Amino acid sequence: MLRCIQIAKNGLGTTAPNPMVGAVVVHNSQIIGEGFTSEYGGPHAEVNAINSVTDKSLLPKATLYVTLEPCSHFGKTPPCADLIIKHKIHTVVIGLLDPHDKVAGKGIQKLKDAGCEVITGVLEKECIEHHKRFLTFQEKKRPYIILKWAETEDGFIAPDKKLRNTKQPFWITNEYSKLLVHKWRGEEQSILVGTTTVLEDNPKLDTRHWKGKNPIRIVLDKSLKIDATFHVLDGSIKTILFTEEPDASKYITGIKYILIDFSKNIASQICEKLYEAQLLSVFIEGGTKTIQSFIDANLWDEARIFTGATKFNTGTKAPQLKGRLASESILEKDLLKIIYND
Repeated sequence: MLRCIQIAKNGLGTTAPNPMVGAVVVHNSQIIGEGFTSEYGGPHAEVNAINSVTDKSLLPKATLYVTLEPCSHFGKTPPCADLIIKHKIHTVVIGLLDPHDKVAGKGIQKLKDAGCEVITGVLEKECIEHHKRFLTFQEKKRPYIILKWAETEDGFIAPDKKLRNTKQPFWITNEYSKLLVHKWRGEEQSILVGTTTVLEDNPKLDTRHWKGKNPIRIVLDKSLKIDATFHVLDGSIKTILFTEEPDASKYITGIKYILIDFSKNIASQICEKLYEAQLLSVFIEGGTKTIQSFIDANLWDEARIFTGATKFNTGTKAPQLKGRLASESILEKDLLKIIYND
């Protein structure tokens, strides 16, 4: 099962809204096949694992290990449970039951009805952590929310505006941290920033410093202060813009506009709309005001906080939160903390 989880991570950033599943076929204590979920619309992990087995005659005596319950319904692809049954695989070991209403135990029952021995709950805790994006989406009806920011040793996220004369990011951290952030961007379905971040930094919100899929850009702009000269509205990447401006004549072609009420809970409205858009995860890189709005609404799951080896003495204070410290590491003098919301 650990190998299933390991290879499943190959699908990070490409399988959504499907979960990134890993599967391994074992015969006589030897792995004879393995696979992970293909890019959305392609074969699931079980299909890839079974197809990778050279000698299919071994399958009736083999055991299939899989991180998540095999599907039992027709979607973009046929049911994985049917393929397992077709090849008469005797034993199926499952890490975690699928909470999706079209599966939710139906895949397991289908296998049992066909005579398969089904074992569940193997490394369940590890599988829950691995499938956290998919589980949050299915159970909480919202995306998995990751907050990210960099702050100085004295707790500032940006310098005083008087010290800035260009519209570009002011880097607190080093090149290694920058590369890591671009890697992270490619692992999530979407990335979100507020108006102030765009106006002051003019970010591209892409993965140009790392090989990876660009996330969907999500921008908050209540009164459409951001114009087409800014990178986020250049049309090079799919972009969603949340606004309160109903006049469609002011909209830029190629950008999807969604109306929300900025006088009410913005974070919950965004979560509702992103759920409707089938987005499993969102990486929030906005400024203090945007990030703090999600913290105050208790709509966050994970925070990744860099502390750079520098001081501003004055400027914009960093967001404030409480949670469980999951890990702490050093990247060439930058301190990185990963905090979970429990």
